[in-house]
Formats: sequence, structure tokens, C-alpha cells
Amino acid sequence: MNNNYYAILMAGGVGSRFWPVSTQNFPKQFHDMLGTGETLIQKTFNRLANLIPAENIFILTNEHYNDLVFEQLPGVTKRQVVLEPAMRNTAPCILYAALKIQKENEDAVMIVAPSDHWIEDEQAFSNNVQTAFDFCESNDALMTLGITPTFANTGYGYIEFDKSSNSEIKSVDQFREKPDYETAKTFIEQGNFLWNAGIFMWSAKTVVSAFKRNQPQLFELFESGYTVYNTEFEDDFIKENYPKAENISVDYALMEKSDNVHVIPATFDWNDLGTWGSLYDKLDKDEDSNAVVNSRVLAENASGNMIRSKKDKIVVLDGLKDYIIVDKDEVLLIFPKAKEQDIKKVLQNVKANFGEEYG
Repeated sequence: MNNNYYAILMAGGVGSRFWPVSTQNFPKQFHDMLGTGETLIQKTFNRLANLIPAENIFILTNEHYNDLVFEQLPGVTKRQVVLEPAMRNTAPCILYAALKIQKENEDAVMIVAPSDHWIEDEQAFSNNVQTAFDFCESNDALMTLGITPTFANTGYGYIEFDKSSNSEIKSVDQFREKPDYETAKTFIEQGNFLWNAGIFMWSAKTVVSAFKRNQPQLFELFESGYTVYNTEFEDDFIKENYPKAENISVDYALMEKSDNVHVIPATFDWNDLGTWGSLYDKLDKDEDSNAVVNSRVLAENASGNMIRSKKDKIVVLDGLKDYIIVDKDEVLLIFPKAKEQDIKKVLQNVKANFGEEYG
């Protein structure tokens, strides 16, 4: 394996749309959401380790999840776990990790990957990433993997690429915000739009230069600690300075402002596992189109449901169609799939009425 290859595995999110399984204290990336025997973070780590030396995979997460990371990835060292003392979106933590990696290896090329996505063809994923790494090693490029749309989804941002190119690697014209349905349909019809999956590749040199050029204040804040990175004094610097960082995504901070952005249309199946409905789409279904995790189900006149309980719990349904049924400890959720985006609001109501410990 190439020792210049690194990964930044993003594992700091809360995943509130997967409540009540995903909670602030135990978010979705640390759960086996699909019943495969591996949690999402374990699955992602092992996928990245097919191409990248395991010791070069850095896990970015909130300091509250430090113990969970070591529990689920027992092979990683303290050097690999980069803790955020405050939630500041993706740009600050990516810059911080990139500077740490650059100080360790000036020739590093890296991938930034969310810890909670589902990718089926892992060999195709590795092939796409290898193509990107080869390009980034010899070009000043910010790269991303885009997903070929299968329908007019309004929940994703889109990447518009240069349709005149016949190359596997496309030049990006612009990033587009989450569209309404009619706009999304026009994107699909034009044929040169991809879903933005939030997977990025670049060299340490290129991404640090891009931050310096596009986000000078953020760059100066984190660059001022360069001498203490990867030393015993790093934690004190980060605890004092990280909360001062602007709350900004890497898309806004870099990708939308840069003119050296390229995209590879992914050749693998992908799902961002953002909601119970997206999980339902990935799971096997019974003859009534019910998707079941852990449960033993007896269903009468019940179809299209997403059902999850503790291991081997018996769930009896009659007359329910297209519902999310999740039984976890003190919480039972029975909620229409069509309203799944409202689960975030429901969670806030539960916490307000019954206490923060339920979220």
C-alpha cells in the first residue's frame, strides 16, 4: 500500500432523523443500521482500508464520542482520533486534520469520507478513489465523487459538470443548492448533473493552499498552531482555539469558490442513509414490501413498513401501511414514512416534554 495515502473519516454527526435509534449520546454511525454485523463506522473504516494503510485513516469526531471510537475500532491509536471540542461544521475539522497530515507527510493525498454512507460495490469505490488519487498527485485539483441521479431528488445538492468532456474526470462548472422538484427534473433532463455525495479527494498541499486562498481567517486560526500539531501541546491549543472557528461547510468554504474542482461520476451504488426511508430502500423486503431489522414479524394487511426492534422481538402488525415502527428501550416510534423529515421536530418535542435524555 502507498504510505502517502491518507483518509479523513468524518464521524461527528448526530443523525437525528434516525431517532430513536440514533441519539446525541449514541449516533447512527456507531449502530449496525442494516443488521450486517458491522456498524456504519466499522464498515466505512474497513472499506477505506482496502486502499489506504489502516494507520493513515484519521477519524474526526466530537470529543463526546472518543470512547465509542476506540470501542468500535480497537486497532486505531490516539494519533488517529482527531477530536472536535465544539461543533463547527465540516470546513474547520477538515482544515485541522489536513494540517496535521501535511505536517506528518508533505506528499500526502487524502480522501474525506462520511462514516455513515452505504456503498455496495467496494471494489468500484476503490477504483474511483485510485483514479482520483492518481490525478491529485500530479495536478492542483480539488476532486469529488458525484452520484448519477436515479430520480429528481430534492434532498441533495447537485454538481453541474462540463458536458463537452469525454474524460472519466470532468471539470465542475458549479455546485447547485438543493432544488425544488421542477428544477431537479430539469437537472436530470440535461444529463450533466450529479448528486453531491460529500466525498472529496485532494493532496494536502492543494487543500491547505485552497483554504489559505479562500478562507484566510480560518486558515490563520489553525495555521497558528502548526508548530504544536502532533505534539503533546496540541490539545491545549485546539481546546482554546477551535471554538473560535466559523461554522461553515467545506462546500461553501472551498468547493463553491474554487476553479480547480473536478468530479468523477461514481461507478458504485450509493446511499447516504440519511433517513429511515433511505434505510428502507436498501433493505431486503418481505412479500408485503415490509423491511425488517432484528424483529420477528407477524403482519396482516400491512405493507411498505420499516420495522426495527431489539433482537428477535416479536412484532405483530395489522392494518398499517407505509409506516416507520421503531422500538428502542423507553421509546416506541410509530410514524408515517411520508412525514419522516418531521422526525427532527418530533425529537425536539419529546426532549421538551420528557427530558433531554430521550434524544
